[in-house]
Amino acid sequence: MPKLVAITGATGFIGSVLVKKLIEDNWAVRALTRTARFSDTDAIQWIEGDLNNLTALHRLVDDAPYVIHCAATVRGNSFEEFARTNIEGTKNILRAIRQRQQSSRFLLISSLAARQPELSWYAKSKYLSEQHLMGQSEKLSWAVFRPTAVYGPGDKELKPLFHAMHRGLLPVVGKMTNRFGLIHVDDLTAAIQAWLSAAEAIEGVFELDDGLVGGYSYQSLIALAQRTWARPIRGIMIPGYLIRNIAVANLWLARVLHYSAMLTPGKVNELQHHDWVCDNTKLMDALPAWQPRIRLQNVLSEIIKS
Repeated sequence: MPKLVAITGATGFIGSVLVKKLIEDNWAVRALTRTARFSDTDAIQWIEGDLNNLTALHRLVDDAPYVIHCAATVRGNSFEEFARTNIEGTKNILRAIRQRQQSSRFLLISSLAARQPELSWYAKSKYLSEQHLMGQSEKLSWAVFRPTAVYGPGDKELKPLFHAMHRGLLPVVGKMTNRFGLIHVDDLTAAIQAWLSAAEAIEGVFELDDGLVGGYSYQSLIALAQRTWARPIRGIMIPGYLIRNIAVANLWLARVLHYSAMLTPGKVNELQHHDWVCDNTKLMDALPAWQPRIRLQNVLSEIIKS
């Protein structure tokens, strides 16, 4: 009989890829959805509701030995907007597990941004979400994954950057030498599958990227793109004062016109930060069955076409 895993964020970029992989791997999936969905397979059961609906969350986690919390918001016009989903949502699903008096293994998909909570509302909300989970350590078997920037088929955040490079221009926010990690969504979901399949509970906070020592820089991205497409790529430096003023204006407009802003002063802080590189050693020690297998240089042209 397939093992059961409950998932939030199953309709998002990472979550949708994860659900597909788990079903292929003969897992039974129970997934939260805000709108009614129907499936042509018995392998997935959709639970209609959101992270504020405790009744739906009870149905989601009921008797599930594994719970993966992928749901999060990356856009918002105030810290309260981020906190509503990223902090309170985490508290609610943990409350549902606790009220069911279950011994589920719980995995929070966080972000490397949580390493620098002072930079943005998003980073702070992810950090405080982790802190709340850690406060449950005596009652729950838990782990936190902090991936670097995730890309792959279905990604809407990094794909425009890759398309800009393909057209010959790379916009640069910060210094050309700033370092950052990347990870393909297939490598991230493979790490989640390895965590699920581990004979014993894997606990702790783990950072993960594609394993490239020292990560990437804008300079190395340009060099990589030039090798891939055999044509010049130009880095366009965006002045700090300009991008920050645009972010302030965008936040103001978002509040007036009632849309959720992606480019905010906090996001600029994240983009300008000099070090978003991590080390996979801790996770690879805990999960010997996993190691990243995909580097950007091998899939860049494929990503442009997807």
